[in-house]
Amino acid sequence: MKQSLSRYLEKGRVAGYETVREEPSIAVKPAISNIIPLKRPEAINMNFFAVDCSTRTLKRANNWGIYLFRASYATVKNRIVDWGFEETIRTINGEPHVRRKLLQEIRLQLESKMALRLLSRADENDYILLDGASYFGGERKFNVLLYDECEKIGVKLLAISKRSPMLHDERGRDLIAATYMLAPQESWVYYPVKTASIHDHLYGDVSIIKLSPESPRAFRCDIMSFLTGFDVEKLISPLRGISGDPRCLGYPVALWLAHDFSSVSASKLLEYHVKVEEALAEAGLLEVLRHEEIASNFADELHGAKYAFNRELD
Repeated sequence: MKQSLSRYLEKGRVAGYETVREEPSIAVKPAISNIIPLKRPEAINMNFFAVDCSTRTLKRANNWGIYLFRASYATVKNRIVDWGFEETIRTINGEPHVRRKLLQEIRLQLESKMALRLLSRADENDYILLDGASYFGGERKFNVLLYDECEKIGVKLLAISKRSPMLHDERGRDLIAATYMLAPQESWVYYPVKTASIHDHLYGDVSIIKLSPESPRAFRCDIMSFLTGFDVEKLISPLRGISGDPRCLGYPVALWLAHDFSSVSASKLLEYHVKVEEALAEAGLLEVLRHEEIASNFADELHGAKYAFNRELD
């Protein structure tokens, strides 16, 4: 942090950013023949590992930001939950749009590292669930080593997205909603929406899953290409067994718990904020950087945000 911000004060802001291709839009006409009913799973005797990472802003100005990342995991097996997390502070120089892209890239790499460590506890009967789409290799994508190691062990690696704005039907409407209206109101998997294309960094076949008859929610689920030899119904059905929690009905509870455990308390954020200011003061940087904060945060103050983590913008 000290080196990065000293370099900024000496050389100025980082302008521009190498263009990174956004996730491409996927448009298909939903077909009822692609809908596969999911059976109620039998007794489940496997681990479901899930990872997630949150970002909270400790300090920010127009041309830099100091961020707390908290990467967490949750394991669910027969209603027994285990969890853990790691925290790290990163300093990013650049305009807000530059920082947003880098923040996403850092989160995905931290999630990949956390999932790789979990592999030491997993076997071929277990599942690892990622939050997002199955894009691997390069900027703003998961680490391809995670894909390779899961394939080597035989772990069932799935990527489930909380929302999927890039999935459209043939008229440009939301594909998940259109499929839901077409499908029976039970549990099902729509497979495939799109097959994997490593050339486009898409390492999984895109599907849509509805895991609870009592919930209207359906989600994008990418099935890694090394799993496509499995019976899709048998592969996805076990997720029904961990998608009945009333806190997140229809969504795998392991992913919900990983997301929940990634949150940081206000008292902990304030503690980190104080430590950051102490370090900046020790380096003789605090006064000038505080003036840059003041120059950029008046809108936040109007909304009642005393600290940067009270109003997330990056």
